[in-house]
Amino acid sequence: MAARVTSIRLDTHLADEARKFLGVKSRTEAVHIALREIVALNRFKKLMSKYGSKLTFAGHGE
Repeated sequence: MAARVTSIRLDTHLADEARKFLGVKSRTEAVHIALREIVALNRFKKLMSKYGSKLTFAGHGE
């Protein structure tokens, strides 16, 4: 992973709550997880809007 040091202003209470919720040790790690999740969610939403009506899902054993 390419990483550079940058400075951002964070709501420390929110960052600490996210850190605890995610079970990670640092705010940096919590921010990285949150960024990956929001990017993945956005990609999923785009795929669903493009292909959602063309997809079918079957449950286990169907």
